[in-house]
Amino acid sequence: MSTVLRTLIVDDEPLALKLLASKLEKIPQITVIGQCKNGREAAQAIMEHEPDLVFLDIQMPGVSGLEVVKRTQEAIMPLVVFITAYEEYALEAFEANAVDYILKPLDNERLARAVARALDLHQAKEAVDSSNKANILQAIEHIDKSKNKKVTWSARDTLDADSAENAATLKKLVIKDRDEIHLIKHSDIAWIDAAGDYICVHANGQTYIKRSTLKEVLDELDDNVFKRIHRSTIVNLKAIEKVIPHTKGEFFLVMDGEHKIKVSRNYKDVIRSFLT
Repeated sequence: MSTVLRTLIVDDEPLALKLLASKLEKIPQITVIGQCKNGREAAQAIMEHEPDLVFLDIQMPGVSGLEVVKRTQEAIMPLVVFITAYEEYALEAFEANAVDYILKPLDNERLARAVARALDLHQAKEAVDSSNKANILQAIEHIDKSKNKKVTWSARDTLDADSAENAATLKKLVIKDRDEIHLIKHSDIAWIDAAGDYICVHANGQTYIKRSTLKEVLDELDDNVFKRIHRSTIVNLKAIEKVIPHTKGEFFLVMDGEHKIKVSRNYKDVIRSFLT
């Protein structure tokens, strides 16, 4: 039986969305399970439907395609094919990191190659039980560094030369993001998920990338408040707004009013203990 990829397509241009859907309908290895017109819808649909593959427009108002990736938990991260009308996003960085990239207008042959590559990556993903989020985050970091912007400080508190020590005292996480360095209060962090040598820190409705492992950041946080609920995810127990039972002993946690985070069976006792 041939593999069929459950596919989500995302584009803020209605005509582009319609054209992509019509082209994918002709490819037997693809079944389109949903269409989204913005990044917020896409992030929600990925959480709810856990597609195998997403065709994702990069340039969208509000939540961009890159932001959708950062918001998506590594545990449910699908394969991603980026689509854009612009060549300014360090194309070679995405290709080098196993993320396909198609320029508009869509070309049938290029689209077919992207699907073939996605099929190969999907089979490899199942074999090793890992996602490609780490590769995408590496590509995003490459893009940020390529901008060569001057680093500035973005924080209410001023740090002196001994910034790391002060940050620890103030219980803040230091994150360099593009042209700013953010100081994130531990109490403001809702959840963190990891992919390889990167973490995505979700705080105050924003997502920040930091080069770090989950273990390293756990050493900085209060283990009475921050708990691992998946091998790649930790949450702030105080930020949980709702717990939704799922199949096979799993749970979903609702964070920040909109984000659903999956709790794996191996860590279900953490949530049960929290509830009691």
